[in-house]
Amino acid sequence: MSNLIREEIQALSAYHVPPAEDLIKLDAMENPYPLPDEIQSLWLAVLAKAEINRYPDPAAQKLSKKIKQVMCVAEKQRIILGNGSDELIQIMAMAVAKPGRSILAPEPSFVMYKMIATFVGMNYIGVPLNDDFSLDIEVMLSAIKTHQPSLIFLAYPNNPSGNCFNESEIESILNTAEGLVVLDEAYHPFSNHSFMPRLGEFENLLVMRTVSKMGMAGLRLGMLAGAEKWITEFDKIRLPYNINVLTQLSVEFALEHNDVFEQQAQLICQQREVLLVALAAMDNIQVYPSQANFILIRLLSADANDVFECLKKQGILIKNLHPAGALLQQCLRLTVGTPAQNEACLAALKECLSR
Repeated sequence: MSNLIREEIQALSAYHVPPAEDLIKLDAMENPYPLPDEIQSLWLAVLAKAEINRYPDPAAQKLSKKIKQVMCVAEKQRIILGNGSDELIQIMAMAVAKPGRSILAPEPSFVMYKMIATFVGMNYIGVPLNDDFSLDIEVMLSAIKTHQPSLIFLAYPNNPSGNCFNESEIESILNTAEGLVVLDEAYHPFSNHSFMPRLGEFENLLVMRTVSKMGMAGLRLGMLAGAEKWITEFDKIRLPYNINVLTQLSVEFALEHNDVFEQQAQLICQQREVLLVALAAMDNIQVYPSQANFILIRLLSADANDVFECLKKQGILIKNLHPAGALLQQCLRLTVGTPAQNEACLAALKECLSR
């Protein structure tokens, strides 16, 4: 019976989400600001009218139209919605999976690219980034020519490093690849860069977004935009009713108040700059520039595991990336929180580094 489960699945570890009860949660790149009270009241009134005895609109037509408008998706481009970006990544992988085919991404990057490649039985090609987390473009292009991956994922800005890759180098990837190239713009609310306006310019370009980082992580909604010929095929794999009625109503309502989320994103970006300056002033820390809602740091003398545990004891939960090794040795990732949360994190970090 033990051979029923594929060996590569048995070798995996499940995606781990650490408990955060009674901790200041700065580990998951969430927007720390809730909806204002007056808007929450309006939202609850909308939910009260939800027909939870009925199946949701399988195509989420009203929501899709609103998303295209807010996210500036060109009229000729189509979109597909998923239960978070994870489902969209899995749909794309399932659509192209054949024996011998591969998924390629720079490393380190979003861990689900590699995990989902394994789920669907595809090869995964990880191309190491430079020491400053920029693309090693010559190695990248060589790997693309050698392996001709069916899917290439580029997180833009990248997670966990927070930087946007060079635009001309991404163009080189798009022009070299015979497969699809997905720009994963999960952190677009905090960045000035996007390939969304360039959909249609490259036949193999797709752009993926999410509402999670905007402030709706609990609703689990991702969006993929691209040419009709690709989205039509992906939609055949999408499970029926994958976006539940409460999510459809909630996101549609929230996007009617998108100005609130834009204001919150501005606050987060302002606090990101405050944190970058404060961290850079600390001794024995290397701070990496960020265009996302988190900051990557490398400890030059202290041990990342020890500092991570020390912060937890002081009520602060961040992300310890040291166990991943390679370029992430002695690295920690801090989500940008509220001013009070950031001050608490900085004070605790100073305390832990002084021990």
